[in-house]
Amino acid sequence: MRTLTFIGNGAMALALAQGLKGRYHIEVAGRSPDKLDAFEAALGVTCKKQALQDCDLSGKTVLLCVKPANVQTVASAVSGQAQTLYSILAGTSLQTLSAIDAQNYIRAMPNLAASLFKSMTTLTGNATSKEEALELFGAIGATLWVESEKELDIATALSGSGPAYLALIAEALSDGAVKQGLKRADAMTLMRGLFEGFGALIQHEHPALIKDGVMSPGGTTAQGYSALEAHGTRAACIAAIEAAYKRTLA
Repeated sequence: MRTLTFIGNGAMALALAQGLKGRYHIEVAGRSPDKLDAFEAALGVTCKKQALQDCDLSGKTVLLCVKPANVQTVASAVSGQAQTLYSILAGTSLQTLSAIDAQNYIRAMPNLAASLFKSMTTLTGNATSKEEALELFGAIGATLWVESEKELDIATALSGSGPAYLALIAEALSDGAVKQGLKRADAMTLMRGLFEGFGALIQHEHPALIKDGVMSPGGTTAQGYSALEAHGTRAACIAAIEAAYKRTLA
């Protein structure tokens, strides 16, 4: 198996490593020995661990999973030229990433579902690494290659941040059922079943057709849908994408 070198050991790095550990040897570099040990324990497999300043990237495939503000810190600590540098850093341009020496650079925006092989990952960068990038991230879910960094930044606002938005909606719907008298455990069971079924439906139907298939004239769905529109749900979702996209440009 090929080796992947993770720089960074946070939640997103762990989610990716969980999804990829059966296909690749995992090694991880970071600044805190305790956090590296915790990463390995959570991953459940033995991985090579090393201090950031001891990390030689020569010829390696590297997944950069640090905070955007730490790119220069990493660049000054590591040595060698990577074969391909993959970055999952939101709003961090290919030009900024070039501070870390590599032959090829790819920006990737997966999401937290990577650990369940259900990530939606958007990619862009050097076309020479396109097929490798699609294969790598295809191991943890669906992929989409886009031709510009602007498109990737918009995708970040949608599919990268999207799990947080949907989590808010899921929690709110469950709270609504509890408010009307349903037990919390039952509300959570129904919400999870709803999202699982909807996830399958949306693969085959346009959202408007799903809505029309559920909404009968004057019925319960029509009343609930009207309440969502009255409270600005559609406008709030559009505004969320705009705000998240603008944050990538800051």
